[in-house]
Amino acid sequence: MSDVLAVDGAPHTVPGLMTAWGSGWAVSRGTPAPVAIPGGFRVDVGLPGHRVRHVLHTYDADSLRRLGRELTEPGTWIKVSGDRAGLAAALPDAWTLDSAGYLMSAPLTPGAVEPPAPYATRVAAECGVVVATVVDASGRTAASGRLAGTGKFGIVDQVETEPAHRRRGLGSVVMRALCGHAAALGMRTGILVATDDGRALYRALGWTVRAEVSGAYLREGPGPS
Repeated sequence: MSDVLAVDGAPHTVPGLMTAWGSGWAVSRGTPAPVAIPGGFRVDVGLPGHRVRHVLHTYDADSLRRLGRELTEPGTWIKVSGDRAGLAAALPDAWTLDSAGYLMSAPLTPGAVEPPAPYATRVAAECGVVVATVVDASGRTAASGRLAGTGKFGIVDQVETEPAHRRRGLGSVVMRALCGHAAALGMRTGILVATDDGRALYRALGWTVRAEVSGAYLREGPGPS
């Protein structure tokens, strides 16, 4: 029987960071708590195209091949701390590869930066999630991000800048606002999974890549949500 994922005292290893990330991701996205499975955890996401995700941090090629054969429901995802080539080689042809991701971590330190004029930053807590938003002169959202805490870890999620407001440093403003707020709340280590585009930003802010994160899914309808 699966148990609710335990994150208290998770070590700063890739499995420990992946476990803490999964717990915070679920809080940020408002899903049920992850449950432990051999080598990782499962999250019942419940969205069209993304019904359930299985995340593996400890596995071998045989166990990955076995899981790929056993999971057949459309809208199912597998994510692993490993490279895309290995994931693709292990899964049947029915699986579609997702774009590459990168597990990253950084110490959380107090402090924030002011955005350039005419922008302003707003930070609010909603149901255990810290939301940082940069708004323009009319009050419309230009950039935003979310952070959920789990023990001493702060999990950063969904950092986005609207296309019309990019290349103005607003992503850095959001990140510093989230991380500063997390540090003030007693969190010590930040964790996120970055895209190729986001990785350069986070590296410039002092984050370190700890592992590649690869994903694949069984297509449902027109594609994943």
